[in-house]
Amino acid sequence: MRILIIKTSSLGDIIHTLPAITDAARVFPDIRFDWVVEESFAEIPAWHPAVDRVIPVALRRWRKHPLKARQSGEWRAFRQAMSSVEYDAVIDAQGLIKSAWLSCYARSPVHGLDRHSAREPLASLVYRDRHAVPWGRHAVLRVRELFADALGYSLPPEAHSDRDGAEPAGASAYGLDHARVLATATHRPETDKPYLVFLHGTTWATKHWPETYWRQLAERASMHGWQVRLPWGSITEHQRADRIVAGIAGASVLPRLTLTDLAAELAEATACVAVDTGLGHLAAALDVPTLSLFGPTNPGYTGAWGRSQVHMASDFDCAPCLQKDCSYRPTAEDRRRFDLKTEHPLCFTRLAPAQVWSALETLLEQQLDPTKDSA
Repeated sequence: MRILIIKTSSLGDIIHTLPAITDAARVFPDIRFDWVVEESFAEIPAWHPAVDRVIPVALRRWRKHPLKARQSGEWRAFRQAMSSVEYDAVIDAQGLIKSAWLSCYARSPVHGLDRHSAREPLASLVYRDRHAVPWGRHAVLRVRELFADALGYSLPPEAHSDRDGAEPAGASAYGLDHARVLATATHRPETDKPYLVFLHGTTWATKHWPETYWRQLAERASMHGWQVRLPWGSITEHQRADRIVAGIAGASVLPRLTLTDLAAELAEATACVAVDTGLGHLAAALDVPTLSLFGPTNPGYTGAWGRSQVHMASDFDCAPCLQKDCSYRPTAEDRRRFDLKTEHPLCFTRLAPAQVWSALETLLEQQLDPTKDSA
């Protein structure tokens, strides 16, 4: 059986699809997958042993220069790749108009979410087979349910047993081949001393844990003898990372890394601290114990899913607001207690560095001594 997956982006969404592939491979040992994915994330699907062919698409780049995409032959090559194989099924795991449009170039029946389940209901008009997958549950479970319904198998009962996604039964279900990741990495992490990785970069301004908090956490880690490493993906992130580690013994900023090289760095870490970011999901997929910090977003829907994943969510009055821009108006008491220039958004004041360090110490103790009870 050969299946084509369409899930082009984002990083977290792509990683959330991996457990569904593992489910299907357990039911159908001979099943093989091809995967349409944005070119910037094309490294990830190849890490799963059930994925044969990765078909890169460059919608983000092509939208900026459509004529160049046509003249260069890239668009024609993509269409040929899509239509060159007759699949047993195509699964649009994204549920967007753009992904549904891409599915039209395959010569096979397309499965997708129905109009009540898809993020963009109009996408469902393209699918031959539409599947109802309820909202209000973790993204990993929703994709697993879509694949099970499309391919005709049942998920194990334990798949539904954990609503918040923090410690699912059958952890390590992402199926990533660590040997593939490490073998293809050109940057080899230095492992002479155990180290932590701080994943400080994210998209929304409201999802950023305050920079001053990151620095205080790095200072605490350094005082306890830990090496701390910070990756970055933009000039802004690089500058922030430099400010966080400045003058702190054992804290350093990594060089700019490919996604594969960063995965290798994460795979060798003792633990990570992350905000709500795609790299946090990558750490979870690699079975790296990770403490994830949530202010405006809901870990029950998009929290890092896997073994040894701990979520700290703000209990601020308006959290989770699910908003990219903070609309909270500070009170006089807020102005008295907090530095509004550096401690923003205020929902993260409920996750102060001392609290985060305490939770991280517990996670590290469990990692170094698995006989200890889980928190």
